[in-house]
Formats: sequence, C-alpha cells, structure tokens
Amino acid sequence: MKPVRVGICGLGTVGGGTFNVLTRNADDIARRAGRPIVIEQVAHRSIHPDCDITGINATTDVFEVATNPNVDVLIELIGGYDMARELVLTAIANGKHVVTANKALIAVHGNEIFKAAHEKGVIVAFEAAVAGGIPVIKSLREGLGANRIEWVAGIINGTGNYILTHMRDEGRAFEDVLAEAQALGYAEADPTFDVEGIDAAHKLTILASIAYGVPLQFEKAFTEGISRITAEDVEQADNLGYVIKHLGISKRTDQGLELRVHPTLIPKERLLANVHGVKNAIAVMGDAVGPTLYYGAGAGAEPTASAVVADVLDVARDITTAHHYRVPYLAFSGIDEDVSQLPIMPMEDITTAYYLRLLAVDRPGVLARVATILAEQSISIEALIQKEATEGELVPIILLTHRTKEKQMNEAIREIEAMADIAGPVTRIRVESLSEGE
Repeated sequence: MKPVRVGICGLGTVGGGTFNVLTRNADDIARRAGRPIVIEQVAHRSIHPDCDITGINATTDVFEVATNPNVDVLIELIGGYDMARELVLTAIANGKHVVTANKALIAVHGNEIFKAAHEKGVIVAFEAAVAGGIPVIKSLREGLGANRIEWVAGIINGTGNYILTHMRDEGRAFEDVLAEAQALGYAEADPTFDVEGIDAAHKLTILASIAYGVPLQFEKAFTEGISRITAEDVEQADNLGYVIKHLGISKRTDQGLELRVHPTLIPKERLLANVHGVKNAIAVMGDAVGPTLYYGAGAGAEPTASAVVADVLDVARDITTAHHYRVPYLAFSGIDEDVSQLPIMPMEDITTAYYLRLLAVDRPGVLARVATILAEQSISIEALIQKEATEGELVPIILLTHRTKEKQMNEAIREIEAMADIAGPVTRIRVESLSEGE
C-alpha cells in the first residue's frame, strides 16, 4: 500500500529517539500499520548526536514541513507554547494529522486545537504528552471506557520524584539533591516547571479532561512545589508510616472536580509510595474495575518515542481503514451539559488530612494553645510528636490531623503563625490514603 509519510519537527532528545525508532523498527511498524511509514522530511535547529539523518530531506523551517504536500502526519516535538501552537494549527489547516508530545501545548491550547482538527477532519494524537512511554491516555480513553472514573492520582514528574527519593534514602537536603539532578540532566538549569508542579499540572489537566469528559482547564489547577520540604519532614513522615511524594490528584466529588498538584504524605504500603527515582506512575480508580496502576519511564528519548510512534501507528491505521468514527480526542463524544460543566473546585473547599511541623518556644501552655486553635476550626489531631528542645529553646512539634477543609486549615495556620511563641512559618503537607473506595 502507499506509505504514510511523516514529517518530524524537532530532532532533540525525543525527536532523535522518534527518528531512530521509526527507522530501526521500520519493518515491524509497517506490519502493524498495514503499510510502510516513512520519514518524508525533518526540521531541526540542532540534531541529537545519536541521530543520523543522512539522505533525509532536512530543513530549519518547521513551517515548511507543515505546508509540505507530501507530508501526511506532522510530528511536533519542538516544545513550548506559541510557536508550537502556530505550527500545529498550520498543519491542521493544511489537512495534516498531528502527533505531539507537548503537554504544555495540549493543556493550554488543546481546546482550540481539537476544535480546529475536528472541523478539518484530522487526528491530533498526544499519548506521549503524559508520562512518557506509559500508555495511560489510551488506557483512560479506551481500556477503561466502561468505567465512571472516581479519581486519578500520580507521580507524573520524574525530576521531583528523583529529588524526594534521594532525600528519603540519603537524608539529604532539597538543594543538594536538586543540584545533583541538574548535573545528571534530570533537571533543567531553571527547574521551576518541575519542582513547583507546573509540568505535573499540565499533565494532570489532560488526564482529568479525559477521565471526566470536561474541557481542558489548566488555569484552574492548584499547584504547590516541593522546594520547602526538608530532610526532617521526610524523616518524620517515615516515622509516622508515610512517604512524601509530589502528586497530581484529581477527584470527582458531589461539589465538582478536584484538580491539584502538591507534596503529599501517602501510606508506605501504597504502590505509589514505592515508585522511586525518575519513574512515573498513575493510579486510576474506576467504579467497575477498581484501582489500576500504570508504571514506567516518564521521560527519555526512546520511552517517549515509543508513545509517539504508537500514535503514528494509530493514525496510519485510521488512514488505511478510512473509518468515520474515531476515538474522540478527550474520550467523550459531543458535550454532555451535566458532565462537561462540572466545576473545578477551589483549593480552599477541598477536604484532606494534614501533616504540620512547627517550631515553638519551650514553655508551658504553647501546645495547649495550638490544640485550642485547631479545635476552634473543628480540626482534630490524629498523632502528635514533640521533640526535644533545639538550641535557642525551640521545640519541633509534628502534628497529623484528621480530614478537614483547606479553608479551615488555612485559618488555623494563620492563627498559629501569629502566636508570639511560634518561630517561623508552619510547614503544611497534605495527606491522602488513596485507598479503594475513597
């Protein structure tokens, strides 16, 4: 059959991996697709050292690929927001299918892009945009299609997980492990997107839209980073039977949808608590199937290329069969007014348990006053650890609370921090059991 011709925009880490997988596994890919998939053109500013493009039509202008009449599928791997958006919309306007690994593009501009693609009758595939090589989007869209999804929670940023893993295993400070992650190439020179939760929020936004059939709403996601987590917090969490992970969490509730990324204490026995290093894992609770877990490499050249090429395969099969009913971009056909308008809940209305760490002057009545403030906000204490006084007569106090609204906890923390006998800000980490039925 006539080959499906692809154009690759970007030959960095993922682009180079995609090029190599497509060329190295060309025979197997052709057998799976039912026709050859060939690289028609590449566009690049620089080339990954493992990538040999000898004999390939190459350009430095990505828009040349988007308008090339011989290209059937444009693979967008340049990253970023604005140029990527313009490139994808140009490709769609020229009748080309699009495969992308760009989570920021989909989370922020996906609603516009999918509308344009629907009107043009082309596919936009984005499996690689979330959790690298883990096929979680296909699982949510298709494999779990019979289920009402109750919640999704995951470690969806490898950099943050690497840092927290080494802080726990080696008792090291955040800044020290971050510097190591940067030296090893796991973290960027500016690590803000990773350690402050922005990257994870992009991915969680996409997962939530597919899970619940709502529009992409990245601007409503709550994000909190891990830069304030200390080695002591990691140690105390361990003493209490928990592990700190930087999680993306989305839940369906009677009041709306939760969409939040923050450091979280989870029980040691949970599978997510035992995902280490740069690995990613996403837990999904469906009403019929129960809990499921998707684990693997969340980044890297060929793991991500695996997902990119799988999307190219899906597009090639669609071109081959020319069927008229495709799996919807975000899993749900049309707009169900009751479901699609589910509001994203503000963080202050969300209920969870909390870990609190504070430094108090070592004198009678201080702990009693803290307990009174919590009680006045209807916050009950589950566990308390009071350590020996440090130099300067400050006593570290660790509290674990039962579940309460964020709004009440915010007010309690404000009052505690205003006490003359409390030194510095109160450290607050949310606690989730992520158990079946929650």
